[in-house]
Amino acid sequence: MPSFCRHNRLLQNCPICTKEQNIAKRPAVTRFGDVEPQPGTTPGSRPASSARSAQAGGSRGRMRAGGVTVRRLARDQGDGFQSGLVPGLKSAAEARRLADEVAFASARCHRLRTDPPGLYAAVADGEVDIEQRSWLAFQLAWLSPLDGVDPFRAIAAARTPWDAEAVAAPDPEYALTGPRGTYDPATASRTAEAYRAWAARAGSQAAAFGGESSWTPERRFARVYERLALPGVERAVRFDLLVTLGCTGVYQLGAGSLHLGGSDPVTLAAKRILGIGDPLLLERRAAELASAFQAPLQTLDLGLFNWERRERFGAGVPVELELDETVREAAYAALALT
Repeated sequence: MPSFCRHNRLLQNCPICTKEQNIAKRPAVTRFGDVEPQPGTTPGSRPASSARSAQAGGSRGRMRAGGVTVRRLARDQGDGFQSGLVPGLKSAAEARRLADEVAFASARCHRLRTDPPGLYAAVADGEVDIEQRSWLAFQLAWLSPLDGVDPFRAIAAARTPWDAEAVAAPDPEYALTGPRGTYDPATASRTAEAYRAWAARAGSQAAAFGGESSWTPERRFARVYERLALPGVERAVRFDLLVTLGCTGVYQLGAGSLHLGGSDPVTLAAKRILGIGDPLLLERRAAELASAFQAPLQTLDLGLFNWERRERFGAGVPVELELDETVREAAYAALALT
């Protein structure tokens, strides 16, 4: 009795199922008894698919020229590494780099808390008006410290004081944008006005960042993050701003989520490392990873950014900063690294 496959063909005639089940495909026979050649071939010639694949710079290359950009992701050579915590990683070198970058991010937050460098010291200075400190923290995140030995030089030259009536954007003549900044001179005034209006709705920056006294640091972080969705203020700026204000002790803030989404480098890194694209599962796996590393969840933000960048960004602290050995050792143990 003839058998039919899931494609509603005779099993022996289906080019897909015969390959899957290792069944010899019945040759197509014409009414004259001749074997019908495969489409796109002539007797004695290669199949059209083989001919097309042999043409260097053929139609595939022409399609790229039509506007499609192909981006090759740099990866370390696979060496058989496997871990349920980071299912997307196939190399121990990639896993070590991840552990080191999260340990660096943890050390940075500790440095901001205990001995903040440069303009972060002004943010942490309790003797200065909290409105000025909050606005400076926003400018630090918006412009982003630069790479190199003097990461604050552009921000120091371009920064403006806080004026609740008419706050001015950083001076475009001196402003330079660091690796995580989104400052754009063309729209800077609009962003500054939107930020001032956001603070005015709460009565002050302190009230806007502080929220309700009953909120936990995690809830406060999440609520303020959502409300800071302003023009020109992307995920990296919002997240780094709140981490800075929390680590310097200006407000009680602690990330309970990475707020992943879109084409943000941290989100792309999380998808590659954690091996999944669903935002809810990404957040869950990220929380599990941070717990296994014994690191605050917020340290994954800079850690993933630097892992994706493949070059350490100090974010205002020296890149030679001693790593958090507690986090590093826990990460290496969790990933079974040596």
